[in-house]
Order: sequence, then structure tokens, then C-alpha cells
Amino acid sequence: MKIVKEIFGFRSEHSLAVTLGKFDGIHRGHQELIRKTCEDAGRRRQEGTDCRSCVITFDMSPSMILSKKERRRMLEEMGVDLLIECPFSPKLIETSAENFITEILADRLKTVSVFTGEDFRFGYRRQGDAALLRLMGEQCGFTSHVVPEVEESGNKISSSDIRDALLDGNMERVGRLLGFPFFVRGQIIHGRQIGRTIGVPTANMIADKSKLLPPNGVYYVRSKIGGVIKNGITDIGTKPTVGAQFIGIETYFFDFDEDLYGEELEIELLHFSRPERKFQSLEELKEQIEKDRRGGAAYFGI
Repeated sequence: MKIVKEIFGFRSEHSLAVTLGKFDGIHRGHQELIRKTCEDAGRRRQEGTDCRSCVITFDMSPSMILSKKERRRMLEEMGVDLLIECPFSPKLIETSAENFITEILADRLKTVSVFTGEDFRFGYRRQGDAALLRLMGEQCGFTSHVVPEVEESGNKISSSDIRDALLDGNMERVGRLLGFPFFVRGQIIHGRQIGRTIGVPTANMIADKSKLLPPNGVYYVRSKIGGVIKNGITDIGTKPTVGAQFIGIETYFFDFDEDLYGEELEIELLHFSRPERKFQSLEELKEQIEKDRRGGAAYFGI
């Protein structure tokens, strides 16, 4: 997958099937847009047109359900050929919807088809919509398609609902709306080895600064290590008992005691067990960890 970070200086060598939006979490609705875009590009290639699939993202939030790195990896796995990441720059803000269509989509990107959601808005003061895309698309030589919203329990799936559920620690609802378990990905770093001294060896990581995290506390999790699914317990927080000064992600895996330092690990957060709290001693902390382990074992049926 090719990644472009400056849309105003880019010209495509190929015709493009395009979808565009914030794509904060690549939830089930986003996945449907991307799937149809990739299918359209593939169909056109089979018919003899040199066409590629393209996702254009508009990044406006400092905190994202998926970090940029995580989003890139997911889009590549979904078969996207070109990702254009558009920072919300003054130039982009001041570009009218009409100029975006003619100068960007038609001229620079050689767009042959566009896929959007029903409520998609773009351009200066959000004046562009699906109707304008359809009207001007006919003039510029591309087709415009509105993909019906994906619903959960009768309600449209939205990134804002996912954020709310995430901040409530409702990981089950987050997973249903996303279509996959909420995960954190990062490199395992050396911790303070305190867990090992009390018989609970852990793998430590720090999330990307752009990543929106659920409340500090203890979660039941799973991860794939060496191709094998491992269940565990993760603590997200500042570790107030031992005086840490940053938000860390510390995971204990059942029946696993290998050194993962330096490896890239993805941890899926399945269930919120309890909020973070400060203990009066390491002994009290150790007792609570044992309770957490028993709770996790019961959750996974170990």
C-alpha cells in the first residue's frame, strides 16, 4: 500500500476508486465503504481499466480510536492500494467543495468512482455532500455511490458512540460496533521488574500518544504470540502503588513466562474488570493481583 501525506502535491498515475472520510476507528460502517471501493477497483481492473483503490482520511482529532500506524496496517490488510492522509490544514479548510471535486478528485486523482456514507460532508464550511458529488461527478466523469449506514440494534454505528463506549470501559459494546476487539499495539519495553519480584512477570508497552485509551484499570485480554493465542490480564494506568509517572500497559499472560522485550505485540481488550486503585503496600497489591488472576481464569474458563 502506498501512503501519501500531501494531497495537493500528488498526482495519481492510475484511475482511482475512492472513499473518503475521517475513518477514525475503521468500524463496521467504514469497513463496508472500503470493501465496496476495493471491489469496484478490482472489477474495473478485470474489465481492462488500470484502476486502484484509494482511501482519503481527514485527521482532525488529537486522539484516535486507531493510531495512524494501526490504521495503516488495517487498511493494507483490507487490500487498499493507496492511502492519502490529509492533515486538517488551512489550505484544505479553505478549499471549496466544488474545487475539491474538480481539482483534487477529477484532475489530480483521476477518480472514476466515489463511495461515501449518507451524511458525509466535505469542503469549505462542510458545504459539499453526496448530492453535489453525484451532480458534479456526472460532469467530471466519475460515478458517486452512497453506501447505506450500518446499524447495531437499530442505531447507526458512529465513531462518537464507539468513543463513548470506550470511555465507559464497555469493551464488549466497543467490539460489537467496531466489528473487531479494541486493541492496543506497540513494542514491548523493559519495565521496572516489580511484577517479576512478586511472582507476576509482565510484558510492558506504552501506547501511541494519539491512541484513545479506555479508563485506567484492569482488563481481561488476549494476544497472539508466536502464532498461539494467549489469554491474560492487562493493567492500564500510572501504577500509583509504585509511583510511575506515565500511563503504561502492563500484561500478565497465563501459562507464559518468556521474555518478549523488543517484540511488537497486539493486545485485544475484551472485558473491563475493575478501575485502577492505589494500594498501601506491595503485599496488598500482590493479594489484589491474585484476585485479578482468579477472575481472569474464570472469565477464560481456565
